Amino acid sequence: MTPIAQFLELNRNLIQFFYGLVFFSLGLTTALQSRSYSRLELARSLKWLAVFGLIHGLCEWGELLILLQSANLNLETIFFWPAVQLLALGASFAALFMFGVSLTIRDLKRRWLYAIPASIFVLWGTTVYGVLLPAIQDQEVWRNIGNALARYFLSLPGGLLSALALHQYTRREIAPLNAPHIVRSLHTVKWILLAYALLSGLVPPPAPFFPANWLNTQSFFQLVQIPVHILRSVLGLSLAVFVIRSLEIFDVEYARRLETIEQEQILSIERGRIARELHDGALQAVYTAGLLVESAVSLSPPASPLAERLDSAISALDGAIQNIRRNLVEMTTNVENQPFNMSLRSLIQEIHLSGRVHVYLKSTLPEDFTLPAPCNAHVQAIVRDALVNVIRHANASQAEVLVSRQGSSLALCVEDDGCGMPANVRPGYGLRNISDRARLLGGQLKIASMPGKGVLLQIVFPWEEN
Repeated sequence: MTPIAQFLELNRNLIQFFYGLVFFSLGLTTALQSRSYSRLELARSLKWLAVFGLIHGLCEWGELLILLQSANLNLETIFFWPAVQLLALGASFAALFMFGVSLTIRDLKRRWLYAIPASIFVLWGTTVYGVLLPAIQDQEVWRNIGNALARYFLSLPGGLLSALALHQYTRREIAPLNAPHIVRSLHTVKWILLAYALLSGLVPPPAPFFPANWLNTQSFFQLVQIPVHILRSVLGLSLAVFVIRSLEIFDVEYARRLETIEQEQILSIERGRIARELHDGALQAVYTAGLLVESAVSLSPPASPLAERLDSAISALDGAIQNIRRNLVEMTTNVENQPFNMSLRSLIQEIHLSGRVHVYLKSTLPEDFTLPAPCNAHVQAIVRDALVNVIRHANASQAEVLVSRQGSSLALCVEDDGCGMPANVRPGYGLRNISDRARLLGGQLKIASMPGKGVLLQIVFPWEEN
């Protein structure tokens, strides 16, 4: 035995502790870094990787604890806790299998695929605990057989499927986001999962059947003079590092979604500006021209060529007015038939801030209450601008949109629990747009802010039902 191999063998307990620590850290960091607001399927799939890391780390620590305390345990305890530890080992590999299946599922019709790892886990548990346990007297032999079967039927296919599914998912969903450094990290995770599938799934403890009696932890150590736990620990540490680096994809996704919202906001503002200019300028000018032509008709001789041409001009001007009005309708938000509360809920759902900033709607208006399309468009644009400012500048955890009736007026409030506005802040594009739209509604805008206590934005505008 080489000095390095002898050193590693003598420090086997320390190595096993580090092995458990690596995988427990992988599970803990992955769980803490989950992104519930993300629309990427990877965000939902990572929970299975977190479960795998947590259970696998605890499983390895449990085995080390059993080994260290074996002299102080009675026979019943010596039998019970190793059986629990083996069950946890199989559960951890099943979670890894679930991770690969979760990345494979692309629609609800394929949810049945989750039954595959669950069925294999149940079959493994039934075989190991229901069939082999009563038939095998030697507990160590029974544990080695159960361990080997778990690795062959859960760890090996689970790791291989996870690597393949992650490769396909990265190429299909992550590469189009144009984040090459994250793509490289995910590809590295793929290769680590592949290596772990081979080292974990094909190198079990010695068991009295092929291939466990030929390739196992002892023969592997004799061949390479390095315990397989060392290599698995290195893979686990590498997996944790590159998974954490890959989690940056959720920040990239969030930034892209916010950029899309802002682009839609700018387009909406521009459409509103053009619509106002068409209404206040071109439409009024065409309408005035029509009145002048109509007055000229009354001065022209009846049934004369001039009268016929003036009638044609009036028809053309009427057509132009209808076209402008149709364009105005198309350029404003099409919410005439949508209840007011429903339109605000749709806006909040569209912004999809519930993961980073929880947005709540509190409205005392009836569910069938509606506003005219121009007013509704202004209110939605104000709420959108206010929420975008909250997410970009407030560092808030939640915001409330409150709508209520105050006599012959409607009150709209957007309040957050963020850091507040700094003193002498210069109004940006969003606040100027909110102010302009409040003026168009005929309302009054009030902004109250105290450092560390958030911002209250309130608009009260007149509204009387016809």
